[in-house]
Amino acid sequence: MRDLKEFCFHDIDWELTPEQAVTMYLEWGNNDWRGAHPPVRSRDDVSLYFVVDSWQNPPVARLVRRGMDGAEDLAAVPLPDDLLADFHAEHGNWRGVSAPTPAARQWLKRELGQE
Repeated sequence: MRDLKEFCFHDIDWELTPEQAVTMYLEWGNNDWRGAHPPVRSRDDVSLYFVVDSWQNPPVARLVRRGMDGAEDLAAVPLPDDLLADFHAEHGNWRGVSAPTPAARQWLKRELGQE
């Protein structure tokens, strides 16, 4: 897994959620062409976005590159201790993949030097 700072100049979609990514790339015909995230048009369309994977403990923030051919984790970093309480307040002990909380998103932006 590569270091998060390697992606500081990449165009990351901070508003794309895992659910929206599935709609864009996997659920053909189930999305709005006029929406914030219209469906993909070609194999050249890719998205970079963050998810929080809470299948393990502690949860890990993953940078995902998704295209028509699938998804690839580019980087993974554990959430720092001060963000774990924020994550658990929003999601409890739920296991799965979710969008970063606003506080986690701000932390990721700082880590990338994008804020």
